Amino acid sequence: MSQQQLATMLALQDAINTVVNENWREQNFAWYRAIWVESAELLDHYGWKWWKKQEPEIEQVKLELVDIWHFGLSLELQQGAPEVVAQEMQQQLDAIDVSAGDFRENLESFTLNTLATKQFDLPGFAQLLADCAMDLDELYRRYVGKNVLNRFRQDHGYQDGSYQKQWQGREDNEHLAEIVQSLDTAAENFSVQLYEALKIRYPGAKKDLA
Repeated sequence: MSQQQLATMLALQDAINTVVNENWREQNFAWYRAIWVESAELLDHYGWKWWKKQEPEIEQVKLELVDIWHFGLSLELQQGAPEVVAQEMQQQLDAIDVSAGDFRENLESFTLNTLATKQFDLPGFAQLLADCAMDLDELYRRYVGKNVLNRFRQDHGYQDGSYQKQWQGREDNEHLAEIVQSLDTAAENFSVQLYEALKIRYPGAKKDLA
């Protein structure tokens, strides 16, 4: 993952947070609390019950990690502008050297650090990615896709109930996954291309939106 990709994700997170509350930084939302609650859901998807047979639901695990990343980026953005934060995060990531370990124990350590500091444990998060064989490029693709889809839903009536989640017999998530595969995820305007591609497919899309 490049510093430009980090800056893109931070800018997208800033934008979606602003849609929810334009003064979100001043509100001091408890992002850390959202992280530890999501971590509990993440553990359920991975499996921890010794009294029944469980296999890790890896796809769900990855989706939960992306959700945690949303909250982590929000915490990081409390420290400054996206470009500045991206540089600092890149320096941290460059210094991290992790290999796969015990996911459950590492998740508990990540959660404890989150509760103790009320900040985002970036090294701990990188460890969780390694534990489930999810690299930073996959994180980028999944995050941008989810963020753009969330914004697209908001722009097309999600709050008032007029948004159609099913298009041509398929859910919007399926269209999203197909479109992502057709685009160059390394392009600086990847998120813009993705949004425009969703507009082309969505029935009744607002063509004047960027």
